[in-house]
Amino acid sequence: MRFAGIDIAAETHVVAVVDEAGAVLVKPTPITEDAEGYARLLDQLGPPQDVLVVMEATGHYWKNVYATLAAHGFAVAVVNPLRTHRFAGEDLARTKTDALDALGLARFGAQKRPAVRRLPAAATEELRELVRLRDRLVQDIGDRVRQLHRLVDLGFPEFTRYVKGLDTELATTLLHQYPTAQAFHGASVRRLARLCYDGRHHVGLELAQTLIRAAARSVGQHHAEAYRLQVRYACEDLALWRRRLRTLDADIEETLDDHEVGTLLTTIEGIGPQTAARLVAELGDPAEFHSAAALAAFVGVVPALRHSGKRTPTRAGLTPIGHAGLRAKLWMPTLTAVRKNPWLRAYYDRLRTRGKLPKVALIAAMRKLLIAVYTVAKHRQPFIAAPLPVQTRP
Repeated sequence: MRFAGIDIAAETHVVAVVDEAGAVLVKPTPITEDAEGYARLLDQLGPPQDVLVVMEATGHYWKNVYATLAAHGFAVAVVNPLRTHRFAGEDLARTKTDALDALGLARFGAQKRPAVRRLPAAATEELRELVRLRDRLVQDIGDRVRQLHRLVDLGFPEFTRYVKGLDTELATTLLHQYPTAQAFHGASVRRLARLCYDGRHHVGLELAQTLIRAAARSVGQHHAEAYRLQVRYACEDLALWRRRLRTLDADIEETLDDHEVGTLLTTIEGIGPQTAARLVAELGDPAEFHSAAALAAFVGVVPALRHSGKRTPTRAGLTPIGHAGLRAKLWMPTLTAVRKNPWLRAYYDRLRTRGKLPKVALIAAMRKLLIAVYTVAKHRQPFIAAPLPVQTRP
C-alpha cells in the first residue's frame, strides 16, 4: 500500500509518496492550484487503488484538492494539524519546509492509518456555508453597532438614556432621520411621534417630546454634517444587513428541512433550527464519531485533570483542546435546554445539589446534550427522554 502526503498551501501544494516502511516512492513535488497542477498530482499518485492520501485541514485551501481526489476514487484522510504537529515532534525535527511536511504527512499516514473522510452530503455543505455566512453577517452588524455607539456618544450622548439599544430598529430608524442632536432642532413633535420603525409600531408622543427636549440641551450639539453622514450610513447598513439576516435565517431553515439528521436534532428540546444547522455545519454527521465521548472531546467539554506525584488537585478546568467556537455557540442553547428539558433540568439540579458550581453544572449539561445529539444521529430516531423517576414523599 502507498501513502501520499499533501502539504496544502494557497497557490502551490507539495505531494510526496512513501510505502508501508516509510521509504520514499515519489519525492516531494510541487503542485500548482490549477487544472495543470491537478493533472500532475493525479499522475504522481497513480491508480487510486491501495493509496491513502493524507492532508491537513488548512483553512479552505484543501477543499478543491479533496473534491478532485474523491471524484477520482482516492481514499483521502483530512487530519487535525495538531496531530501531525505532535507526530513530527517525535523526531525532534529542527527544520520545517513544505517538502518535509509532505513527507511527514505521508509517513503519518503509513504509521497511524487515519480514518478516511467521506464526501459530505450536498445539504451538509450548503448548511456549512450558510451558517458561516450568517456568522460573518452577525459580526458585521456588531462592528457597525459599535461604530454607531462612538458616533452617538459624540453627536447626541443623551440619546441612549431614552433608547436603550442602538442595535434595535427603533434606534436606527430615529437616528437615520435625526442623526445628531442638532438634527432634532426644529423637528415636529407630531411628525416624530408618527414615525414607524418596524412596520407596526410608532415612536409615540412621549418619547418624541423627551428626545426633542434632550437634544436642545445636549452637550453634542456642535457636531454637524460629518457625523450626520456617518450615522446615516451606519443606520442604512444595519437596516440592509437585518433584512439579509432574516432572509438567511429562512434559507437555513429551508435547507435544514432537507437534512435528515438536522431535522431530527430539532426534536431535542432546547435545540432550535439555527442550533441544529450549526451542529450539522461544524460536526457533519455526529454519528461518524466512534462514540459520544469522542464527540464531547472534539467539542472540548471534558476536564483537563492533571494528577502527577503529590499534585492531586480536586478541580480541573476545561481542556484547551477542542472546538471553542462551537462551545461558545452552544452556551445559550444549553441554558435554554436546562430550562425546557425536564430530564436535563433534573440532571442539572442533581449536580447543583451535590455542590457543583453553576458553570460547572452547565458544562456537564452541555456534555449531556451532546450525548443526546449523538444518540439521535446514531439511531436516526427522534429524541425521546427517559421517564423521570417518580418522587415519593417520605
